[in-house]
Amino acid sequence: MPKAWSRLEVEATVADYFSMLDMELRGHPYNKTEHNRELQRLLNNRSHGSVERKHQNISAILIELGYPYVDGYKPLGNYQELLRVVVEERLSQSPNLNRNVEASVEKPAEDIPEVEDILSIQMDPPVFEERAPRIAEGKPVRRDRIIKNYLEIEARNQSLGLAGEEFILRFERERLDRAKKPSLAKRIRHVAVLEGDQAGYGYPFV
Repeated sequence: MPKAWSRLEVEATVADYFSMLDMELRGHPYNKTEHNRELQRLLNNRSHGSVERKHQNISAILIELGYPYVDGYKPLGNYQELLRVVVEERLSQSPNLNRNVEASVEKPAEDIPEVEDILSIQMDPPVFEERAPRIAEGKPVRRDRIIKNYLEIEARNQSLGLAGEEFILRFERERLDRAKKPSLAKRIRHVAVLEGDQAGYGYPFV
């Protein structure tokens, strides 16, 4: 059975993850494989896969706290309680990272990207996984909650929402065109723009 991760190992892993997150938020390139390789040198004989899973655990914690996570590290539950403690400690002590997160979620959306085959972006819905319990070590640690939910702030970003709606409109028009229903494609309307948000969902046609 693998030995439990020590506090020093967890702190090194969280610091490495936050370094990647900060670079991603600022648009700076980095190499995940190289980060993994360098981090392994600081750990107690941890494999590439175990480091990846720990990074995925951090992603799961960040989502629960209302933070964005590193692209490519799919959230994975069943994490150490110690890991969450360290993540929250680092967040409370990282004003620069928090400023970069806030700037990222509040910035206006960029132009909608051109996609050669827009229908190719469609993905299967996620498979529901029963939430696994956290692994606790010792007594629960009392800590202050992190108040700001950056994911909610991002969801309220009007320019980002508008860009997403326009992208979906393009997707649906292309889908109907390929289904040889151009008359329906022409009837799709951007109701939120034409009539306001009060119309709600499920009202795409004239």
